[in-house]
Amino acid sequence: MKVSHFWSGRKVLITGHTGFKGSWLALALSRQGAVLTGYALRPQTDPSLYHLCRIGDIVADRHGDVRSLDNLKKAVLQSDPEVVFHLAAQPLVRRSYADPVSTFDTNLMGTVNLLESVRQCPSIRAVVIATTDKVYENQEWIWGYRENERLGGKDPYSASKVCAELAVRAYAESYFPEDRYPIHGLAIATARAGNIIGGGDWSEDRLVPDCLQALQEGREIVLRHPLATRPWQHVLAPVEGYMRLAEFLYKEGPAYGGAWNFGPGDRDVQSVGYIADQLRRIWGSNAAVSAPDQPTSGWPEARILKLDSSKAGVRLDWHPRWDLHTSLLKTVEWHKAYLQGENMADLCLRQIAEYEEGQSE
Repeated sequence: MKVSHFWSGRKVLITGHTGFKGSWLALALSRQGAVLTGYALRPQTDPSLYHLCRIGDIVADRHGDVRSLDNLKKAVLQSDPEVVFHLAAQPLVRRSYADPVSTFDTNLMGTVNLLESVRQCPSIRAVVIATTDKVYENQEWIWGYRENERLGGKDPYSASKVCAELAVRAYAESYFPEDRYPIHGLAIATARAGNIIGGGDWSEDRLVPDCLQALQEGREIVLRHPLATRPWQHVLAPVEGYMRLAEFLYKEGPAYGGAWNFGPGDRDVQSVGYIADQLRRIWGSNAAVSAPDQPTSGWPEARILKLDSSKAGVRLDWHPRWDLHTSLLKTVEWHKAYLQGENMADLCLRQIAEYEEGQSE
């Protein structure tokens, strides 16, 4: 992760700072000297990275729901930020099938509420809104989707994020058009990241947390869709991408607006079965890996999904610093350290420093 003096003393608001990616982002920004405010619900898992790393000690906490425009607007205005990262979301595909209304409310209207709050706050210069790699109309292509590909969501989660992308575009073109940048001084971008892994994720129905829990307990690893192929990367890869994108938005303006992909190279697009087997090997376990004859989720899932991140590589000089093998090693290292009662804030900061140096195993 490139160290930048840009963040020293910079006032930043993070929505969703109590979540997995939000906590890693808070640690990375704090390490570079940013002055942080966070707005989010209380952690949704126990344990949580937020509590283990004492994120509340480095962030001015404002607990609240992005679905409340009044509360969110108050938090934005009072924190008076220069940069905003919007990560608060309902991020789980299977939960979106069970509760589509809440998913759309959080992911679409929560984004609209954030944009409306930003519109009322003159101090803000750069806004990065995290969506997902699942916003593309998936044709099951073997090549990666580029930012100008057609959008489309086949499940409530993906569709809600597509709606968020459209809302961002509408606000950018209506209230913050490029030709009026000298007047409003604000640039907005969306960030579409691939599947992230790393220490401190206890979310339900996610492959790596489920595998690590099974390995910890000495159980068989049971996979729903072992042949499903995804773009896997360590959480610090998109975190660095978001930070670099925000800096360019702040310095260069709307020329860096619009959508950006942050995903791994082709070699790190691997199947669910491959990931489970590698985790088992790294852990040092002989646990069996199996799958039912028929998928057990009852809901359709894409077979393959890849991103083309050439735009970020060329214009932001961004590339994942760790390959998939190193990312899995660091994830297992983190989880074993947690089980041994180590100081997880110190370990996270050490891994961030290692990532900055681009060390691979």
